[in-house]
Amino acid sequence: MRELVLDTETTGFKPEEGDRLVEIGIVELMNQLPTGRTYHQYINPKRDMPQGAFEIHGLSIEFLSDKPVFADIAQDFVDFVGNDRMVIHNAAFDMKFLNAELGWVNRPLLPMSQALDTLAIARKRFPGSPASLDALCRRFGIDNSSRTLHGALLDSEILAEVYLELIGGRQPDFALKTSEQSQNDGSNGDSWRPKRRETALPSRLTEEEAAAHVEFINKIGDGALWKKL
Repeated sequence: MRELVLDTETTGFKPEEGDRLVEIGIVELMNQLPTGRTYHQYINPKRDMPQGAFEIHGLSIEFLSDKPVFADIAQDFVDFVGNDRMVIHNAAFDMKFLNAELGWVNRPLLPMSQALDTLAIARKRFPGSPASLDALCRRFGIDNSSRTLHGALLDSEILAEVYLELIGGRQPDFALKTSEQSQNDGSNGDSWRPKRRETALPSRLTEEEAAAHVEFINKIGDGALWKKL
C-alpha cells in the first residue's frame, strides 16, 4: 500500500484572502516503510508581501522570486500524488490550500477522503494531551533537533516517523520474504512458515522447579489438568 506523508508551507492562513502555497514536501511510504522517494517543491506565491514575511519559514521573497508558480508544477504534483492516501497533520489546513491552488488553475480538487489526519489520530489516542508535531516527537522520543525552522520536506520526514508510531510503531515483518528470496529457495513467499526444529531445545526447568510443580499438582488432586494429559 502506497502512502504519501505530506506537509506544506504557506504565506498565511486564508487562501480566500490571497494567501498562497510556498512549499510542498512529500515522503513516500510503501507498506508503511519509507521508500527513499520524495517530492519537494518551492513555489513562487506571486503576490506582494512585506520584506521578511517568510522569515518564520526560513524563506524570503528573494529566495522564492525565481521559483515556479503553482500552475507550472501542478501536473508534476498530481502525477506524484495520484489517488494514494495522503498522511497529513491537521489535514484540513493543507487540503484547503492544495485545493485552492488546484482550483485557481482549473484542475480537479483532491477529495478529503484521500487524506488521513494524524492530528485527529493523536487526539483520539491521547485525549487532552498536546498533539502538535513537536509534542508528539517528545512523546515518542523522535529527534527533531534539526527542526529549528519549519520546512515542508523536513516536517514530512518527521511526520512519517510520528505516523508510524501512532499506528503502533515499526514492527519487523518476520514472515514475509522478498520475491527474489522465494525464487532462490524455491518457496512460496505467501505461504512461508518456519520449519520444525530438528532437535528440540533443552528444558530450562530446574530440578527444584520440577519438584515444586509436582507438589503443586498433587495438592490439586486427581482433577488436575496435568494428570489428564
